[in-house]
Amino acid sequence: MLDIKYILANLDEVQNFLNARNHDFDVKILVGLDERRRKIIGETENLKAQRNEGSRKIGAAKGSSWDVNALKAEIKRIGEQIKNLDSELNEIETQIHNILMSLPNKLSATTPIGKDENDNPVVRTWGEPKKFNFEPKPHWDLGEALNIMDFEKGVMLAQSRFTVLKNLGAKLERALINFMLDLHTKKHGYQEIEPTFMVNSSILEGTGQLPKFAEDLYKIQNEDLWLIPTAEVPLTNLNREKILDEKDLPLYYTAYTPCFRREAGSAGRDVRGLMRQHQFDKVEMVKICTPETSYDELEKLTSDAEDVLKILELPYHVVNLCSGDIGFGSCKTYDLEVWLPSQNKYREISSCSNCEDFQARRMNLRYRPADGGKIKFAHTLNGSGIAVGRTLIAIVENYQQEDGSIKIPDALISYMDGINCIR
Repeated sequence: MLDIKYILANLDEVQNFLNARNHDFDVKILVGLDERRRKIIGETENLKAQRNEGSRKIGAAKGSSWDVNALKAEIKRIGEQIKNLDSELNEIETQIHNILMSLPNKLSATTPIGKDENDNPVVRTWGEPKKFNFEPKPHWDLGEALNIMDFEKGVMLAQSRFTVLKNLGAKLERALINFMLDLHTKKHGYQEIEPTFMVNSSILEGTGQLPKFAEDLYKIQNEDLWLIPTAEVPLTNLNREKILDEKDLPLYYTAYTPCFRREAGSAGRDVRGLMRQHQFDKVEMVKICTPETSYDELEKLTSDAEDVLKILELPYHVVNLCSGDIGFGSCKTYDLEVWLPSQNKYREISSCSNCEDFQARRMNLRYRPADGGKIKFAHTLNGSGIAVGRTLIAIVENYQQEDGSIKIPDALISYMDGINCIR
């Protein structure tokens, strides 16, 4: 959530980044609401002063013959005015709050301005896409032929965009989860968490999924509970409503969770295979740090995600998301896109974002500076470390062999109990 003081002091700047984000909102609406709010507060304070003075006069008249009935009637009238103004003030403050909750984050100075994903510049590329001496198959054909993916059973058990992994496919998914968690905890210094897979509404408001993205979430009927769309939600909220000490920062968290998304608005996109599922596995990374270090931490976070792909020897590139493609709560985002031979292009496998104090304001997450200065809002970062199902896709397609078998990357063989090939 943006600070209204920042918005009102930087109207042109805010309007410009909202326009760059393709967000249709006139910030002058907030100016008008804030002016009315201030006027009501002033009128209310003046009326309360009049009421207090009237009450003082009534008190002073006790025991005298002075008729105070007219004054009492006036005080009653003033009380009704105050009540009406309080009601209007509450409505206006609710309007302001709802608007602030719906506005996206500001942009980093290094976030490029652009319309959509076609305007995302490539920052760096790692690895060379493999040249096959045969026509590479898509993962859904390979997976079904090897009896490790069952798309029909997923539809039977649930609906479209659900898949059953089995045999060595299920084992490979589990191997990837353990490999990623070990890498992030042992090498990169993250604390492993097993969070709840359901959260209440205030938790989703804290990270920015609610109220704006309710239609993309799964709600539990008759309860204030939602299935998590990503472990970012519970991990970032672990310290909500707290004041941390700067000496304890940065905090690094990682977690494996299933993730649940309705994929509203994605009809017709990636309808085959595992690319866009309603339920998928992900290992997430979250950081909480000071404003002074958050952009260095973003570079490290992105490097930690890249490490997964480097060790698995999967070609990828990193793009800097432009203003028209960046997420609602992020100031700057790097997307890691892995090479998929069947599509002959790079596809997203991880997003690493710096939200600055946007989420911290929503969840009231602050820290006490070591120098004893004023308490500040922390900065929060998150990144996929990485999407497990999409990593499985990348392995199946990049490590396929002409006979339809799949080699296991060297780093995963120990996690696969020595199995080095799926036949």
